[in-house]
Amino acid sequence: MSAVQFWPGRYTDRHGNEAVVFESDGRESIRTTIRGVRFEGASMDDLGALGGEPPEAPFTFFDGALCSCLLEWEVPMPVAVEGQGGRTAVLDCALRLGDPAGPGRGLDAETLTTILRLDGHEYRNAEGHDDFEDALNEVQRRLPPGSRLKACVSCAWSDYHPAGHGLMAGLACFRDAKYLYRQVDGKHGPQGIFTTWQEHTESVQETWLCGEFEHRSGDTGYRGPFPSRPLS
Repeated sequence: MSAVQFWPGRYTDRHGNEAVVFESDGRESIRTTIRGVRFEGASMDDLGALGGEPPEAPFTFFDGALCSCLLEWEVPMPVAVEGQGGRTAVLDCALRLGDPAGPGRGLDAETLTTILRLDGHEYRNAEGHDDFEDALNEVQRRLPPGSRLKACVSCAWSDYHPAGHGLMAGLACFRDAKYLYRQVDGKHGPQGIFTTWQEHTESVQETWLCGEFEHRSGDTGYRGPFPSRPLS
């Protein structure tokens, strides 16, 4: 995997806004500094203050993670264009984290918006998606024919656990177990994803990319093709 990426972004809440930089290792660690306070989490909706102590600067938390705010950031996103080679696009991401809804009830809202900016055009997911898998599936469907995202979410060697996943990360990479992963044909049985799961190399973020990338096609693995077929 490549080194840490630095994503330029912005943090906004009722107390104001400021430019920030998010540091991502591509797996399950995101860090940033907001109002002089260092934050870290496995996902953008799980950023907690390092050290565990409530910071003096004004923030709102739910279960130790930032909320009642808007997080914005930019991620480089390679795109393969048939007959033209590769392009470097930018994925603009905005995550609005609502207010605590009460004990055991989570947040009253959590909305993810992604916009892929490629060759002067914008390709956006519709409002309402709550994770990167769905958002990037929709972005891919909106791209012109022959244009394909190059990222872990669209890789032949990645899959999700049948029990589900959160906003981002938690995408299992099987690059060191390709032969076994090629045999996966469902959830259970000798060739099911449950049997093969323990062989995955590591967990990665949907927008990451490594040198083992191959475009996903057909009914590969447990989760099937990318983009997935839209619900009828």
